[in-house]
Amino acid sequence: MSIRLAHVPLRLAAGSFILNSGLSKWSADAETAAGLHGFAAGTYPVVKNIEPPIFVKALAAGEIALGAALLTPAVSPTKAGLGLTAFSAGLLGLYAKTPGMRDGIRPTQQGTPIAKDVWLLGIGTSLVLDGRGESRAVRRAEKKAAKAEKKTAKLEARAARKA
Repeated sequence: MSIRLAHVPLRLAAGSFILNSGLSKWSADAETAAGLHGFAAGTYPVVKNIEPPIFVKALAAGEIALGAALLTPAVSPTKAGLGLTAFSAGLLGLYAKTPGMRDGIRPTQQGTPIAKDVWLLGIGTSLVLDGRGESRAVRRAEKKAAKAEKKTAKLEARAARKA
């Protein structure tokens, strides 16, 4: 798979940031796990059914996997971008739904650390939008080249039979 040079800084910035976040959470103590769990459960009620240590391990594993996918050139920009877009949408959901995070649309001092994650959404959607166009063009070119190669092989076979 070819990687576009324009994707490298986007994937490096987001991937290293998220990978580091996941690695930091992996060894979270009970107090940190309870805090993260409580924060997420306040916005996403389904999280209440998961024990805090299990929730934090799952969150950490997801962040590690997403960060690694973004940093791995073999993962298509579209797939990496879809993962990043979904992840950042969840973070921005916390910003939008948690009381005290914003004053209208503007973040409060408490909401700024989460509101800043809008850059992840921008990177994710850029990878999806740009990655799709590139993938289609590459597939079309490969298909066209395969047809031309097949036609050339047939012509060579005919010429060899006549000779």
